[in-house]
This record gives sequence, structure tokens and C-alpha cells, in this order.
Amino acid sequence: SMSLCEHALSLFRSAVGTVRPAPMLKKAVKLQGDGCPQLLVKGRAFPVKRDLYLVGFGKAVLGMAAAAEEILGDHLIRGIINVPLGIQESLQRAGMQEMLLKPHSKIQVIEGAKNNLPDPEALKGAVAIQELARGLTADDLLLVLISGRGGSALLPAPIPPILLKEKEKLTKMLASRGAAIQELNIVRKTLSLLKGGGLARLAYPAQVVSLVLSDVIGDPLDIIASGPTVASSHSVQDCLQILAKYNLLHNLPKSVETVLSSSPTKPTASEDYSHVCNIIIGSNTLALDEAKRQAEGLGYATLILSAAICGEVGCVAALYCQLIQLVCLGFASLGEGPLGDEVRRNLLQLAAELEIPGLNLAEFLQALQGLGRERPVCILAGGETTVQLQGTGKGGRNQELALRVGLGLHRAQATETGSFLGRCEIVFLSGGTDGQDGPTEAAGAFCSPELVDEALQEGLDVEAFLSNNDSYTFFSQFQGGHHLLVTGLTGTNVMDIQAILIRAT
Repeated sequence: SMSLCEHALSLFRSAVGTVRPAPMLKKAVKLQGDGCPQLLVKGRAFPVKRDLYLVGFGKAVLGMAAAAEEILGDHLIRGIINVPLGIQESLQRAGMQEMLLKPHSKIQVIEGAKNNLPDPEALKGAVAIQELARGLTADDLLLVLISGRGGSALLPAPIPPILLKEKEKLTKMLASRGAAIQELNIVRKTLSLLKGGGLARLAYPAQVVSLVLSDVIGDPLDIIASGPTVASSHSVQDCLQILAKYNLLHNLPKSVETVLSSSPTKPTASEDYSHVCNIIIGSNTLALDEAKRQAEGLGYATLILSAAICGEVGCVAALYCQLIQLVCLGFASLGEGPLGDEVRRNLLQLAAELEIPGLNLAEFLQALQGLGRERPVCILAGGETTVQLQGTGKGGRNQELALRVGLGLHRAQATETGSFLGRCEIVFLSGGTDGQDGPTEAAGAFCSPELVDEALQEGLDVEAFLSNNDSYTFFSQFQGGHHLLVTGLTGTNVMDIQAILIRAT
């Protein structure tokens, strides 16, 4: 039989596989009929009356565009995509030909935004996209491919007369005064030609269909890549309030003053966006659903905890440790006693501290109780944790999360009441769906209480690795690093995925 580690790996791979650009697009998009062809997107039909154009921006857009061109064939007249610098070369090197455009493609590729920062190259791409959108008529259809990661930096077209470097300087000043990322985005959007619905407004009256790969918790369309095809929920007033809050109203560049004073102060929600349709074709939720299908096929009783796990990595690890203990108590028929009650109380308190959007933990715990003890259990979750960097080691949020869960379980097992954990086999996996976790080639790691036990017997100080943010070095020392999750670049990104597998021994 396969080991739990092998099962966890196959679940992770199938989850990522379902949101890889080509399979994802081919599942969501079809072109149908010859006379008056229709573009079908997840069952919705859009007539192709005249010409079909394509634009896109973001990290995963190259692979999406390659698949789209294959589906659209000769109906595609022209396309422009803005992608991160060097991405074609990295995909070529990784042997991922299917993510690259064919030699005689109708889609022009512009690379820019070095280090994910807006630069003149990214601006060039944004201006080209703007020109294409501006020239469309009511009979045209514009397909917009949006990949959250890197999408915003690749669309830096400030409203004239603002210059890119003026907008950048203002953003940096805000950041240095402690503005939150949401505040920075509101200011950027207000000063942008394409963000906050700008691209959709320029393309009017053409039909605009956006296909979105989400890398943001909760998939909010106006936040992903700064919402170029979505009515902005913020007004110039909001922007002015933020600038006032950080005392920047009096030393704004002249150009920014000009734009802000001539913009309408009310949010322009009255504007008509009926020519736009935004469809999420890839997200953490879709990836987790696929992993659940596979896990059930492997015989696991499977539950999805949440696709919005966020918060400090130590706190999230504590939540997972308590959850695993609850499942193991159930296997040992101790779930209903005082121990189970204590674990449930801890869980509810941790969940309250983490404030995970949309998580109804009480409901989840009820579902968990109803699983029975005949089958092994799989709990799936996704999102993105944060790590406060203190050390100089190598690792990433996923490897650190896995090591913290392993250590937490090992500690629980060593207590008087924790012996029941020894009656279960447990594997915890956490990985980044883009195939990268921190500055290493690993996407994440697997961990178990046994691995931590082995480390301590060899005299390794697990705590020291954690406080130096050096989880990668820790995992590299065992069985030739086979506890590291190494997938290579995947060409997609829907944040991270966690899998907990438990079976009674």
C-alpha cells in the first residue's frame, strides 16, 4: 500500500494539476459552431460577431494564453500579454514547452516588472494593451486573462499627466509611513488608467470577458490584479482621505493634484458594466475540491476546513495540531470526554484569534464528529500564512508551518495525556501551488511527529532551526531531503495547500 506521504503528494499534485493553465482553460472555455461561433465559458455563451482579441497580465498568463490560442484558433485576430521579466526563458529551461506560445503566434509577449515592481517595460506593455482596448467596436469581443500574482505590477499606466516615477514615489512614501497594502492599492487604483475598472471602460462598447486565476483569499474580483475589469468600490474621496491620514496632501506632485482635483468625487458605480463578464476559472477552492475528490477515491473520509487560512504561521500550526489531536482522540474513542472538550475549546479560541474569513469552526467540528472511525481521515485547507522573519536561515512559510506542526505534535505526545497520539499515523503537508516556497527549490514539506523524534534523537535542536527560520536546512538533513516537497515551477498560483492525513495504527 502507498504510504501516507505518497498519498499526500498525489493529492497535492492533483490539486495543482487542476489549476494549471492548460487543463484549467480547456475545462472552462470552448469555441462552438462555425456560422456564428460562440465562446462558451463555464456554460455561458458569448457570440463572436466579428473579431476576437486577447489581452492578459500576470505570472501565469503565458500558459493561459498558449492554451487560449489553441482553443480560439483562427478566430483570434490579435493579442498582447504582459508577463514578468525572464519568464519565457525559465519555462524554456524547465522544459515546459506547453506553457509557451507557438512560433507564429498572433499574441505579442511583452516582459517587464523586474522584481515585481512597475518599470518602463511594464508601462510599454500596459500602453499597448490600452491602445488595443481603445480601438474596439460593439461587435468585437475582448478576452482578458488575469493572473493575480504579479498582475498589478504589470499594468502600471498612470492617468496623464502623472509619470510612472511620480506614482512610484508617492506609493513608496505611503509605505514608509506605514500605510497598509489595502490603502496603497486604493491610491494606486485611483491614479491608474487601467486598474479599478479602467480597462473595461476603455474597451466599451466591446463585449469583455475576463478569465481570472485568483491568488487572493476569498477571490475578491476588485482586488485581484487591482480589478482592471471590475467597477471600483473606492472613490477619489477615499484616496484623498488616505493621503490626508499620512500627511501627504501638501507635498503631492503637481500632476497628482491635477488628476485628483479633476476627477469626480463620487464612486462611479452608476457607470454601466453590463458589457463585462468576470469569471473565476482557477482558485484555491477549485484546487481543494479536486484534492477532495482524489482523497475520497483513495478511501479517506475527507473534509475541507477552509480556502482562506491566513495569519501568523505559529498560530496556524497550533490550530492544526489541536485539530489533529481531536481526530486522534476520536480514533481512540476519547473524543467525547474532558480531553476532547478541552481540545475543542482551544480550537475555538485559536480560530477566534486568527479571524479566518468565512470559517464556521463549530459546523466543521460537527462534521468531523460524524465521520465514524472505520476510514482514515483527510483534512484539506488552503490560503497563505505569514512568517515574521527573525533568523538568517533558508526556508519558506510552508516548510516552517510543516516543521511547527511536527514539533507541536511531538510535544503533545510527550505529555501524560497525549499518549493516544501514538496510536495514529499522521502526515502533515504544506506546499505553495506555484512550486516555490521561500528562496529554495522546495515548494513546501511533509512532516510527522516521528521525524521530529528522529531529529531529537540525533541531537538536533528543532527549536533553534525554527527561530533561525531555517526549516529547509532541517528537512534537507533527513533521508536525502525526501521530506521536502519539490515539484519544480508549476506555471500557476492559487496560494498554498495543506493536507492532513491520519489513520489508526
